[in-house]
Amino acid sequence: MYPCRWRQLGLLIGFLFCGATAYSQRLIQRAETVPAADQWLQPGDRLQVRVQAQPGCQATFFGGKPLLELDPRQAKGQRGVYQGTYVVQPGDTLLSRPITVEVMAPDSTRDTATTRNTVRFLTPDVPQLAVTKGTLAYLNYGLGEDRLGGAKLGYLDSLVVLHLTGRVGNLYRVQLAATQTAWVPQEVVRLLPPGGFIPSSLTGSWSVYGDSLYDYVQVPLDARLPYRSQLLTEPTRLVVDVFGATSNTNWITQRDGLQALGDVHYEQTAPDVFRLVLQLRHEQAWGYRIGYKGNTLAIKIKRPPEKLRLRGLTVAVDAGHGGTNVGATGATGAHEKDITLAIAQRLRQELTQRGAHVVMTRETETTVDNGDRVLRLRQLNPDLLVSIHVNSTGSPSVQGTSTYYRYLAFRPLSVALYEAMRRTGLKGFGNVGSFNFGLNGPTEYPNALVETAFISNAEDEKRLIDPQFQQQVAEQLTKGVEEFLRRTRQRGIRGWLSKKAAEQ
Repeated sequence: MYPCRWRQLGLLIGFLFCGATAYSQRLIQRAETVPAADQWLQPGDRLQVRVQAQPGCQATFFGGKPLLELDPRQAKGQRGVYQGTYVVQPGDTLLSRPITVEVMAPDSTRDTATTRNTVRFLTPDVPQLAVTKGTLAYLNYGLGEDRLGGAKLGYLDSLVVLHLTGRVGNLYRVQLAATQTAWVPQEVVRLLPPGGFIPSSLTGSWSVYGDSLYDYVQVPLDARLPYRSQLLTEPTRLVVDVFGATSNTNWITQRDGLQALGDVHYEQTAPDVFRLVLQLRHEQAWGYRIGYKGNTLAIKIKRPPEKLRLRGLTVAVDAGHGGTNVGATGATGAHEKDITLAIAQRLRQELTQRGAHVVMTRETETTVDNGDRVLRLRQLNPDLLVSIHVNSTGSPSVQGTSTYYRYLAFRPLSVALYEAMRRTGLKGFGNVGSFNFGLNGPTEYPNALVETAFISNAEDEKRLIDPQFQQQVAEQLTKGVEEFLRRTRQRGIRGWLSKKAAEQ
């Protein structure tokens, strides 16, 4: 009899103990770092933690640092939201582990939890370096993200050395200069083992020359340093900032044969930022490419076509989407990939009839990655690119045509194409700049994206699937390219006359 009672008492004690444990575990519903991603932090960075727990408790993290309960008005009406910040100090160490939080209720019941993501404190005395890999590495301005990806600061050659000073998720923070950072995706870099020095270099003396196809600028460096380029207008010029470089340039040799480049000079805009300023002779820039030959920064400037007319011009035509990448779909079931290919094939025919040499990123119903398109175009070296797409939105009343460009110097092409598309009778949706789309990213040639019309609008969709309208679009786009060339000729004549008048 007594053994049974002891057994029952033991079961009751066990139930009460387990119940208390379960209650304590329920004090914390969620603990997370902000941002909620694996992070690398350095001294001066902020470790931020947020906890959702029972209201009215005391909460701490990271060995006793307080977490303050927010007023519900600061937490979208929620109670029991606790937040805390710790500024990483020199000498702090933390090797990629979760952050532990503790919550104590008024009755002294305690609960602990850890964040799902890990945090690592970097040691400034042991710099973390990486090198870019692949042919399409790039830097982003920040951590922003949307359907087009983060806003890109620019592209980089392979084996460029980067000093990493932080991480959030799959993005590493790059220290470009003392006052400037950027972010690089994990997949385009390779981490280097510890022991390397933060990359820096003195610049050598430049060589500026031309051959039968291009003009070139070459600047010797001690390492492959990161850079950023901007193609500016009024006056037309290419500006390149090299991060980590300090001038030891004592002369710039400009040899015979230059056709696209005018005056060139440099500025030391900061102790660790060396700026190349390359004046261009023509009102319309036709593209450039930056890379390295060994540790020599090499800039290749493209010249205008010999004759600014369609005959003899190499025009790239990009039919958006394709294969498994269907794109937008209309109410009738029409697919963007089919419409863009139909228009692109008609556009090729129109351009070819006028003597242009046309290259296509795809000619059939097949899947082609945008990165592969960019690499193919880099090999084909067109004079300009027209990328064809179909727009879509959640509002069926929105309609019209639009064109897109990324670099201000290439806007004239997008404007000419936009005006040509308006002549089809479509409503205007606008001309959009700084567009962060893969096919607008290359700097090697003027390029523009055409969103022909909205497939999500019944009236626009009816037009888009009509072969006669597709033919009309192809004809107008051809006229748009011709108009761009005509305006470029006129701008060149006006620029020449202005220069002559200034000389007199």
